[in-house]
Amino acid sequence: MIDGPYFVLIVVGVLGTGLVAGVFCGFSTFVMRALAALPPAQGVAAMNAINVTAVRPAFMLVFTGSAVVCAVIAVVTFVLWPDGGTVELLVGSALYLFGVFGLTIVANVPRNNALAQLDPGTREAAAYWPTYVREWTMWNHVRTVASAASAGAYLLALT
Repeated sequence: MIDGPYFVLIVVGVLGTGLVAGVFCGFSTFVMRALAALPPAQGVAAMNAINVTAVRPAFMLVFTGSAVVCAVIAVVTFVLWPDGGTVELLVGSALYLFGVFGLTIVANVPRNNALAQLDPGTREAAAYWPTYVREWTMWNHVRTVASAASAGAYLLALT
């Protein structure tokens, strides 16, 4: 049975990964659709503003803090190797660390950086915008599922 500080750590993991899943789900289900419906110059400008705002402490604490918690859970799980929930804890950690945090670094951030280099009112921005929306949203769907599955795996480990 998982108890004490280890239990608290896993609950924090559930909450963090679940919160991130909620943010990503909101983007996948309605924010990106709304931005895509705008004229390209407005969509590009709005997304660039969102990307600047996202790297403020409130979101980054939850996003990167969850990655740290997931890494700690993985290390503690390897050290303690509990009788129950080991597989779920390791899967939950891997899903978040690779499917959310890692994917953000290799898929979403490079697209954000490319978009930030464009002047919203240019033809180049208008031409890139539909590709950006399609690709960024696709990878965001993956991050949403991975984060939600991570929270679910942690919950299963506690049962």
